[in-house]
Amino acid sequence: MLQRFLGLSVLVAGLSGSVVASGTVQTSLRPVMRPGSGTGGEIVSVMRVSATQPSLRPMLRPADLTAAARPPASVIGVTSEAREAGFERWVEGFKPRAASAGISQRVITQAFRGIRYNADVIERDGNQAEFTKTIWEYLANATSDKRVSDGQKMLRKHRRTLEAIERRYGVEKEIVTAVWGLESFYGTIKGDYNVIEAMATLAYDGRRREFFTKQLIAALKILQRGDTTAAQMKGSWAGAMGHTQFIPTSYELFAVDFTGDGKRDIWSADPSDALASTAAYLARSGWQKGMPWGVEVRLPAGFDRGLASRKIQKMPSDWAKLGVRDVSGQPVRDYGSASILFPEGGRGLALMIFEKNFRAIERYNAADAYVIGVGHLADRLRGAAPLKGNFAPGERPLSEEETKDLQRQLKRLGYDLEKVDGKIGPNTKGQIKDYQRRNGLTADGYASEALLQHIKRR
Repeated sequence: MLQRFLGLSVLVAGLSGSVVASGTVQTSLRPVMRPGSGTGGEIVSVMRVSATQPSLRPMLRPADLTAAARPPASVIGVTSEAREAGFERWVEGFKPRAASAGISQRVITQAFRGIRYNADVIERDGNQAEFTKTIWEYLANATSDKRVSDGQKMLRKHRRTLEAIERRYGVEKEIVTAVWGLESFYGTIKGDYNVIEAMATLAYDGRRREFFTKQLIAALKILQRGDTTAAQMKGSWAGAMGHTQFIPTSYELFAVDFTGDGKRDIWSADPSDALASTAAYLARSGWQKGMPWGVEVRLPAGFDRGLASRKIQKMPSDWAKLGVRDVSGQPVRDYGSASILFPEGGRGLALMIFEKNFRAIERYNAADAYVIGVGHLADRLRGAAPLKGNFAPGERPLSEEETKDLQRQLKRLGYDLEKVDGKIGPNTKGQIKDYQRRNGLTADGYASEALLQHIKRR
């Protein structure tokens, strides 16, 4: 819950930073949300993540947090000894702020005892070598044989607890288990960084200092309440903690004590509190029990692709009148209002997504790929078949630099782009669609290599 901030190959690097094949233990799947213009940013099907990044959560980087990927100017060229000394001074200066937030001197002393400047955290935050994976590669890993079979084992092992959680919060056990599977591979990869040390290091020397200062204070409040100890508060380098990877501020809002022992223990070998907290988060986000997150559909010949928009919602029976059916050819039941989504710009997969439940998962992590990954993994845990979409493997989405080139080319042709930033936000997508319409192309807003070459020839 970054409030936002998704088996062929592992999309994101886990704790080891390794990529493994289907059938072996895999790391968690965390697609990155790329901010665009507007309130929440635009998620594209390309996920850019660090090849060395152990974070089990993607980092949504809102406009006020998107500093350049480099150390702050104040510490460039500083020796390690000087930086350590500067960090110690920062910690001493931070302690009164923590006290003013209601943290006791006992907790402050215990939390900061023995912590040091963690250069590895800064390296991971500021030196993120990127690679590109397409959504079908992501989904293949999200629902690999290993992830599905292990998830079904967890469903059986924790059935009584998961059923009790489902009764209390109204969130199906398969959805909760699927989040668990994508976040930490069912608790096997939860992170081993000292969260206080990591948050303090990032608050002192990171690119998003104020954000991590807030996380540090929230982490101290967790210790103040006695939910865990500083030694046990482990997580990713970015502060995501426990079985289902709560950052401290999200923990404050949504974590629950399901076992009744007086602690909201999302770190325990017993995942009950973590799973219940996830269900509580989804329930608070509007989850509707009995409604699908989405259904794979077939579209009729000549379907108006302009109707594929989150802004256009119809009941499934109304979509059926336009020829939209599930993959077996049957009309989709009227579970609620739904939109048509093309995860890869209409290239091989079409989904009818039910807005309430899609949005509830989206609140957990706003990347479309993550939402689809959770939803489809949950379906697979119930025994559903894999998606039938026939993806187009020859097509390649654009890198960030290529996206900037695309934006520059569109501006050259007179299209009204706000900025050249390498991000496919709503404005860029709208201008792409405009270009496609004017040039007789499928107006899907998809930034492909073929589109870039087409524009360059103009």
